[in-house]
Amino acid sequence: MKLTSYGAAEEVTGSCHLIEVGTSRVLFDCGLIQGNKDDELRNHDPFPFNPSELDAVVLSHAHIDHCGRLPMLLSQGFSGKVHTHAATCDLVQILLKDSANLNARDVEYRNRKRRRAGKPLLSPLYDQKDVEDTLTRLVPMEYEVPVKVAPGVTVRLFDAGHILGSAIVEIKLVEDDEARTVVFSGDLGHRGSPILKDFTCLKKADLVLMESTYGNRLHRDWSETLEEVHGIASALSSTRGNILIPAFSVGRSQMILYTMARYFREWELDRWKIFLDSPMAIRASEVYLKHIRLYDEEAAAYYRKNGPLLAMPNLKFSQTADESRAINAMESGAIVIAGSGMCTGGRIIHHLKHNLWRADAHVIIAGYQSPGTLGRQLVDGAESVKIWGEKIAVRAQIHTVGGLSAHADQQGMVDWYSHFEGRPPVLLVHGESRAMQALAARLTDELGARARAARRGKSTDLLALDTFAR
Repeated sequence: MKLTSYGAAEEVTGSCHLIEVGTSRVLFDCGLIQGNKDDELRNHDPFPFNPSELDAVVLSHAHIDHCGRLPMLLSQGFSGKVHTHAATCDLVQILLKDSANLNARDVEYRNRKRRRAGKPLLSPLYDQKDVEDTLTRLVPMEYEVPVKVAPGVTVRLFDAGHILGSAIVEIKLVEDDEARTVVFSGDLGHRGSPILKDFTCLKKADLVLMESTYGNRLHRDWSETLEEVHGIASALSSTRGNILIPAFSVGRSQMILYTMARYFREWELDRWKIFLDSPMAIRASEVYLKHIRLYDEEAAAYYRKNGPLLAMPNLKFSQTADESRAINAMESGAIVIAGSGMCTGGRIIHHLKHNLWRADAHVIIAGYQSPGTLGRQLVDGAESVKIWGEKIAVRAQIHTVGGLSAHADQQGMVDWYSHFEGRPPVLLVHGESRAMQALAARLTDELGARARAARRGKSTDLLALDTFAR
């Protein structure tokens, strides 16, 4: 009976955790590795386990760094089911189809350079047929309903409050006369953030597999974040330039639009033309409007009084490439929400190219930016960046609003763990080294937990947790 992390161990992305119990093999998440070019090339590597031996996959949520390699499992022999929340089923089909398109274009671009350099050509990770085959394997689940996914492996999902359908996964394992409970946090949400309920706190576990994205940071309280955003909105009310908001298509975009709709008058947003420039975010918004029962009390009350959460009279959904290009002709008066959230691709790149060099433009960074990404360069104060090989001066004002993050901060993660009885050992995943070290130190010093970072490819014996060392 053992747990091995093959992804998001000693790094943030590429979630991939294998549990073996008896003859059963169940994979928890199967995400794309994101970051710099060398990191992303690792997505082309074979899996370090045999996909044909897997009995099932359990998916914590729909973000691409948690689900983006699922089609590759099938092409390499996986023949089982993928269990996840019903709302995640709806979102996964949107993200995987988009991922296939983006990867095909990226491989085509890289192969032009590799061909000239005499390097072996890359093949796309998967195509639309692979995605369609993957979607037939999805099995919808509901929160708090136990499902036996393989002999000796029963899982329950609990609301993680991160994006729609996101889940904390309780994993009950039985082998012969031994039983263990592992709790995988998935990605925990930022308490008090709009639309979704706060994460669920559990009490029983023998081992906790816990994310640590913001393990060394504290967010502002949500009310303070609203004041901060209000201050930015007020300061920019008379600006001549445009405002760009890189945003993940699933979760962040909907949170931002809903917040704008709620404070439309107070923030004088009627002065602007607002664009959601992302076909994927538009489709994801439709899913958010479908699963009303997952809203928190405030969002549910807003819906009952005002109707759809994201509606604003000056909001335009930009579906086509021509509609997106037309935005670039605007020198002022536009608020543009576009993907990707870390500025690694998508339509936001075009808008950054047309606006970063303008002193009257503004960029609002609303979430975590991985090392090596364009978004991280902007947060770190780069004076210039390269976009498609062209050097672009950064004269726009960069605003970093960490409180808009969809992830729990260090205090949120500590509070979540504090509810576990007996202080079970903690394996930290999904974080940079500094974040993991800071969170492990606090869990140890304040709560007496045995906490350490998971090592990629190194197994933890679930029958010998009494020897688990910090």
